[in-house]
Amino acid sequence: MDENNKMTSIARKINFDFWLRQFSNFLALDVILIIACCAGFFFWSESLLPGDAEAAARSFTGESYSQWRYVIETDAGKLYEYYIKDAIEVIRIPAVVVLAAQVLMLAEELFHTGRVRKLLRPFNDIAVKAEELSNIAFDSTGVHDFEQAVSGLDPQNPDARVSTEDVELKSLEIAINNLIDRMRESHRQQERFVSDASHELRTPIAVIQGYVNMLDRWGKKDEKILEESIEAIRNEADHMKNLIEQLLFLARGDSGRTTLQFEEIDLSSIVEDVWEESEMIDETHRYVYRGDESLKIMGDAAMLKQSLRILVQNAAKYSAAGGTITLRACRIDGMPAYTVQDEGIGMDEQEVTQVFERFYRADTARTRNESGTGLGLSIAKWIIDAHRGKIEVLSRSELGSRFTVKFPAPKDRGKGETS
Repeated sequence: MDENNKMTSIARKINFDFWLRQFSNFLALDVILIIACCAGFFFWSESLLPGDAEAAARSFTGESYSQWRYVIETDAGKLYEYYIKDAIEVIRIPAVVVLAAQVLMLAEELFHTGRVRKLLRPFNDIAVKAEELSNIAFDSTGVHDFEQAVSGLDPQNPDARVSTEDVELKSLEIAINNLIDRMRESHRQQERFVSDASHELRTPIAVIQGYVNMLDRWGKKDEKILEESIEAIRNEADHMKNLIEQLLFLARGDSGRTTLQFEEIDLSSIVEDVWEESEMIDETHRYVYRGDESLKIMGDAAMLKQSLRILVQNAAKYSAAGGTITLRACRIDGMPAYTVQDEGIGMDEQEVTQVFERFYRADTARTRNESGTGLGLSIAKWIIDAHRGKIEVLSRSELGSRFTVKFPAPKDRGKGETS
């Protein structure tokens, strides 16, 4: 009952405040209308003077309402009189209508307390529920059990889960367990990456050590062994250098320390530049470029060239001598795009799903060969992802592969953005 009385009192106050503001508005409007009518009366009176008459004096006269008049005396001494009651008669009916409407509206507003109370009811219900909730005694048992369950998780147990059997905390348990699963998967990926990197670095070190031992035993006197060992050590050192640079690039990218300078560039020009470079560097394959349309995108030109070079080098690596590698700049699904297609050994469906995995090679082996580190396509995909691009692979074993890369239009990125 007290709550109802309180809400009614608030509703009355709100309604009265609104009525008072409405009354003030009507009063101000009436004053403006009266001033406008007076000004209109004076202008009308002046306009009735003959064209050659000059007003010398103006005055109001009359002892009663019926005698009130506005008098204009000209230079020639002629008087022109205008009765105010005549002007009032003209505006009386409109004035009565306006005043009646205002009175009716103000009278109606006085009885709107019930409507205001109805509008306030949902807020009152919320306030009542909030007060009821504030008075409920908090049971900390469930939270304590949840805290114990989280603290008791065994980090060495891959199947450990948070479970308290508390229905109210079920959604929180699911969220925590999902977070734990993602953290474990991230940790497993890091462990696998470190293991693969260690293996990749261990192999060239072992090769170098073998050649150093051979030099120590026979190379001092045998010039052929000396040259062979030096060349092998140089190749292994270059391979290690490339591997470390690629590992550092991916590590910086994963930690968010690689900065890209975005500006408006022509994707067609980048594809054409890489095509020209490839023709000059690699004479064992035939390179074809197709594309004459200007394709504007927002991107880092140097990074995009690096990713495209990786795709072209990968195509050349798995294509026989004399094979054709086609680079095409075009629009696909309305998006600026390019494709790199080869006639190489191709891949089966399983290999396509793993092709961008770090240290993966198309022969499915994890052991190192002379052709690369297994990180190139991972780097290319990272660069494309950083440009919000999409990369698709279509490949058939013994027929070849086609890599398609699509980018968002320039309007989707702000100029000068970095990431």
